[in-house]
Amino acid sequence: MTTFTRRRGVTLGALTLAGALALSACGSSDSDSGNDSASGTAKTHTMKTAMGDVEVPVNPQRVVVLDTGELDSALTLGVQPVGATHSTTDDGFPAYLPESRTKDIKEVGEIANPNLETVASLKPDLILTSKVRDGDRYEQLSAIAPTVMTESTGTAWKENFQTHAEALGKQAEAKKVVAEYDAHVADVTEAIGGKEKAAATDVNFVRFVEGADIRIYGKQNYIGSILADLGMGRPSITDKAKDGFSYDVSPEKIDLADADVIFTSTYGDPEKAGATRTMNSGLWKGLTASKGGKVFKVDDRLWIAGIGYTAADKILDEFQTDLKK
Repeated sequence: MTTFTRRRGVTLGALTLAGALALSACGSSDSDSGNDSASGTAKTHTMKTAMGDVEVPVNPQRVVVLDTGELDSALTLGVQPVGATHSTTDDGFPAYLPESRTKDIKEVGEIANPNLETVASLKPDLILTSKVRDGDRYEQLSAIAPTVMTESTGTAWKENFQTHAEALGKQAEAKKVVAEYDAHVADVTEAIGGKEKAAATDVNFVRFVEGADIRIYGKQNYIGSILADLGMGRPSITDKAKDGFSYDVSPEKIDLADADVIFTSTYGDPEKAGATRTMNSGLWKGLTASKGGKVFKVDDRLWIAGIGYTAADKILDEFQTDLKK
C-alpha cells in the first residue's frame, strides 16, 4: 500500500464516441463480467452508490477520478488514476500530492465540467465522482464505464473514502489509513497541550473568495471535521453558518471572525478576493488572533480542496507546527 501520510514520507457525436469506447473499455460479453467460468473467481461485484446499485470490477486497472477528494483517495490507497479533473482556477493537480504520482495522470477537464471525449479516450474501467459534481452527467459517464458516485463532497469525506475503497477493492488498506489518521489526531492533540487546552482554544477558518463574500467556515465541512476531531473550540459565529457550511461577511464585518486562532486561505487573486485590503484593515488588526500573532495563511488547495486522508495528515502537521509557535 502506498499512503502519503506523515508516517510515509453534449453533442451527439461525443456521446456516440463515449458509448463506442465504453464497449471496448468495459466489454460486452459475459466473459468480461460476473464469474470466471474456469476458476469461479468473481470479476465484478455490485455496490450501493448515490445513484443506485452499480456493478464494478473487482480489481479496476484504469480509473478516472473527477474531483480532488477522489484523487486523494485513489493515491492514498495506492491506486494510480489514468485521468483526473483539475480546479477552475489552476492547471495541474494539487501540489501537496507528490509529483511523481501525478505527472502521468491525464487531465480530463475542470471539476464539474469534465471533457467526456477525453474521459472516454482513456478507456477507463471505473469512474469515481459525486452526485453534486456530475449527477447531471451520470448517464453519459455510465455509458463510458461503471461510475460510482457519492452523494456530496466536503463534510462526508470519511464516508466517501470508504465508498472509494470499496470501489477500488482496497478495504484492507483503507482500514490502515483510518487507524493511522486517528493515531495522528491523538498525537497532535497531545502536542498542542491536550484535550482540555484544545477545547479552550477557539479556532476560525476564514476564506477569501474572488467574486464572493468572505467565508467564515462553520462546522459542516472538511476543515470543520478535522477541527472537531482535534476537539478544538469554535467561536459562536460558526453556529450561524448557513447549512453549517459558512457564515459570509463583507470586509466591514470581519470583526465577526474574532477567535484565538485564525487560519486563512484565498481562492483566486488576493486583490480581487479582498484578502489584501481586509487583512490590512484596522478591524482585522484588532482581532484577538491578530494581536496575539496567531493568524496563519495556508494553502487553499490543501486545506479546502484536498478533501482526503493524505491532505488531512498534512493539515494536521501544519496545524501542530503553527499552534506550537
